[in-house]
Amino acid sequence: MSSRPQEPDRAASEPVEPVPEGVVRPPRGDLPQPGPPPRPEAANDEPGPDAAGPTPAEDEYTTAIQELEDRWRRALADLDNLRKRHARELERERMVERSRTAAAFLPVLDNLELALTHAGADPGAIVEGVRAVRDQAVNVLELLGYPRHAETGVAFDPARHEVVGVVQDPDAPPGTVVEVLRPGYGDGERQLRPAGVTVAKRE
Repeated sequence: MSSRPQEPDRAASEPVEPVPEGVVRPPRGDLPQPGPPPRPEAANDEPGPDAAGPTPAEDEYTTAIQELEDRWRRALADLDNLRKRHARELERERMVERSRTAAAFLPVLDNLELALTHAGADPGAIVEGVRAVRDQAVNVLELLGYPRHAETGVAFDPARHEVVGVVQDPDAPPGTVVEVLRPGYGDGERQLRPAGVTVAKRE
């Protein structure tokens, strides 16, 4: 029986490099093989700070801003309501004042109509009737705060008088009111109109 020739031991046939003294050679087959670097630990899989949600401080600031915006909107709404309410009250006051003024002149109109009714029966009485109505209207204006000014012989006052003409009157001192052509009503800031007058001039 023929025996199979044995293959030579490769490890024995390979040349053995000399090993310096003090160095231990690792066994063959146990050498570390080069490969990819180890995978990072699981801790590196955790999300970073940028991926995290808002911090409690950011939530507090956001809530504060929202509250300020709500207060601002409510303040604007309250201001608009106040403006509208003030406009309504002002218009109501104007209507009341106009009604009060018109009602004060109703008796004047009544007396005018009465004077016109009796003008045919007694034409001479119309003058007295119109004068009485005029005095009543003047009284109404005075009660409303607008007194009548039709004085002559007083010094010219630009705040109360408006020069309509200048005349030469030897009996009147220069700069005095000689004649009132259009009475004035009211004083100061409550003046309806100044009196239209003629003034004596210097010679």
